[in-house]
Amino acid sequence: MTFPQRAAFIFPLCLMLLAGCGGETRPNNTEVNSPDYRAGPGSGLGSYGNLTGGGDFITLGGPRQPNPTQGTGALGVNAYLWRGALDTLHFMPLSSADPYSGVIITDWYSPPKTTDERFKATAYVMGRELRSDGLRVALFRQVLQDGQWVDAPISQTTVGEIENKVLARARVLREQSQASN
Repeated sequence: MTFPQRAAFIFPLCLMLLAGCGGETRPNNTEVNSPDYRAGPGSGLGSYGNLTGGGDFITLGGPRQPNPTQGTGALGVNAYLWRGALDTLHFMPLSSADPYSGVIITDWYSPPKTTDERFKATAYVMGRELRSDGLRVALFRQVLQDGQWVDAPISQTTVGEIENKVLARARVLREQSQASN
């Protein structure tokens, strides 16, 4: 077995083992898998472990970390932007979500009334602060032509509107968190 083959086998195994490690969930945390999270039915989030988000950061299976100076376990991803992106894109099937790198990738989604058009989104949460430059969304659009899916342009206005919805949702989540504390 060559090194790339071994790495392709060992890396997912290590990720599965790491995902199984987690402490108890604290009552003040909101689990992604809980009904309170509102990620939407069929979003596939159950396969991504015990993600908890509170304060300013996301942690895996541990207590809330309101800021980076309060111990370890805090990730470099803003929890409000992360949850805001998941909430905003919940109508699209989730392909993958990596809270460590802050990348959310959806699968192709065809609106119910338009079967000859489909969309895919990738959201990048890039910072620890709730700022507009801490988020980037990439949208992809394809149209069906002669039985083949062909890439089609998408308006930058549409991309900006989705980014604004994520930011608005993140602000609401922060306000709700501050009101409950």
